[in-house]
Formats: sequence, structure tokens, C-alpha cells
Amino acid sequence: MDPHLLRTYVSVARLASFSAAARELGYTQSAVSQHVAALEADLGMPLLSRRPVAPTPAGERLLEHAGSLLLRLDAARTDLARFAAPPRETLTLAAAPLALHPRVLAALPATGVTLRTLPRDEVPAAVATGAADLGLVDGLAAPSDPLRLPDVAPLTARPVAEEHLVVVLPAGHPLADRPGSSGVPGVPGVLGVPAAPAAPAAPAAPAAPGVPGVLGVSGILGVPGPPFRPANPTHSTHPTHSGLDLADLVDARWLDAPDAGFPLDRLRAAYGGPAGRGFRTALRYEGTDARTLTALAAAGHGLALLPASAAGLGVPGAAFVPLAAPRLVHRTELLHGGSEPTGPAAELARRLGTRTAAGR
Repeated sequence: MDPHLLRTYVSVARLASFSAAARELGYTQSAVSQHVAALEADLGMPLLSRRPVAPTPAGERLLEHAGSLLLRLDAARTDLARFAAPPRETLTLAAAPLALHPRVLAALPATGVTLRTLPRDEVPAAVATGAADLGLVDGLAAPSDPLRLPDVAPLTARPVAEEHLVVVLPAGHPLADRPGSSGVPGVPGVLGVPAAPAAPAAPAAPAAPGVPGVLGVSGILGVPGPPFRPANPTHSTHPTHSGLDLADLVDARWLDAPDAGFPLDRLRAAYGGPAGRGFRTALRYEGTDARTLTALAAAGHGLALLPASAAGLGVPGAAFVPLAAPRLVHRTELLHGGSEPTGPAAELARRLGTRTAAGR
């Protein structure tokens, strides 16, 4: 199967127009028609109906494969190009919103950085295709377990941080007074890991309200934290009976925030029990601002699950109750291509004190 023909077919199917695909690809319309006809001849079946332009059932099935096939080809080309590329003097970092851990922000080089916020599922592809030099992804995981990433290319993941999780709810909620809960940023009850003082070479900006080691404190969003160490709920500052059990919240109303928080389908998958079919959506938030998500929870629009550092966002009326069960953490990982990073990318990895976790 010729990838050039396949790419043309995908454009025609997506745009539902031969002429629009020709303009997008820089071909003549007759060339686009010839490409699609050649692919149909190669596969021995029609892929598109012409009036109107729409995929046939076989064409629909091919589209299910085409995205990953073309992505792997682009990733392979990018990976090989790195061998001949000169050393980079700048850094493009793609990051999921919740992956911007305070340690990462404090470790960024002072100049030459482009920070691009993407939905977490798009970060691996950005690294694989060379749109970003490094990527930051996050998600729910058991303590010390690696994240499950989409298989887009051979990528190397390095652990950056693990944080305990908190359920965000209104301060007046009946569950807000559970042992270990906190309604005020910076007081005991949030299972965060305190950060170390900033290095002299990268002084922090004037301090903002909050506590060290969580979002919203000194510096832009935080100060450097200690070298990575897995979160261990059995050695936290609270007994394991403190906090909430996710099983008790199955029938609650939740905020579904795919980018600012965790999609509810992943929350159901993380719970892993038959009752995980619950977690009803009260409101869907499609933004990327964790503070807005926290404010929605404080206003009673639904519960939210966030890293413990969210307590430093200073949202009035919000209570943060530790998640005691199941044993899950918010994990952040640094991604790069198959070869070792160089230049500013290597320096960022060094500052974060990361070690290779897995190639995948």
C-alpha cells in the first residue's frame, strides 16, 4: 500500500471533496482522483462513493487503520532525521495541562523555550513526529507503575513526579470533614510532597499565596522539588483510613474534564470494579484550566479528582479530601524519541534528575 496514495485518500475522506483535498495537498484534482483510483485498484474494492463523496464500509475500515499507519511512518522519518540533524539550540516542550508540575517549570531553561499545551493523548504523537523535542504526559497509575501510552512510536519515558490524589468538593459538603481533608491551601490534610528551595542559578519570583511544592507558590507556578521518588500512600502523613474510597463515590455527580482533570471513562477504568460504570457526568468542562475546574467543584457542580497540588490554587470554598482507595497516584512522565536527547532537552532532563523508565 503506497503511503502517498493513502494520505490522499484520507484527505478526500476527511474533507468529503476531491477539489478541497487537491487544494490542501497542492495537487490537481485529476491527480487526486488518480491517487484514489490507484489505491482502490491496489486493494481491489471501492473506498469512496462519488456522489456525494463519502467512504464506503471498506473505506471506513481503512480510515480506522490509516491514522496510526501514517503516524508511524512520520515518526520513523523523524526518528531517522535526528541522526543527521545538527544539535538543537532551542527547546519545544509539549505538555498536558496537569503535567506542568512545579519542578518542571522551575527547571526550564531561561531562554529559547516554546511551551505548547496539548491534550494528553496528543503529546506522544507530537514528540514522535518531531513537533516537540520533549513531551510531558500525566495520568492515573498505581504507585511506581508507568503510564500506559498510545503505541505511536518507540518513545522513552522518564518519571518526573508522583502526587497523591484529592477529591475536590464544596467546603460545606458532608464528606468535606473526613480525616485528612483540607479547605485551606497550605494546611495539613493535602498529601503533597514539599519542594526544595530553588537553586541559586534560577531564583524564584516573589512568592504568591500557597505552600512550597504545590501549584501557585513562589516562582511562576512553583519552585523546584526534590529528585523524583514514587509516592507511597503507606508512608504518607496520614493514616490509610483517612480520606475517601472511590467506591463510595460511584453514585455521586462528577465533573468530566478531559483536559483540565481526568476523563470520567479513565476514572471508571481506574476503579476497575463493576460499580465503575457509575460516575455520572453532572457537567462537562472542555477547558484546560485546573483552577476553573476547582471553582466548578467548589460551586457544587460536581466532584473532581485532581493532584494534591491543586490545593495551592487558592480557590475559595473548595475542600480537598485525600483519596484513600484505590491506591492511585497522579504520575507525570517526560517523553523523548528513541535516541538520547541533546542540547537544551538533555539539560532539562538532567535538571529534573530523571532516569529512563521504559522504552515504549
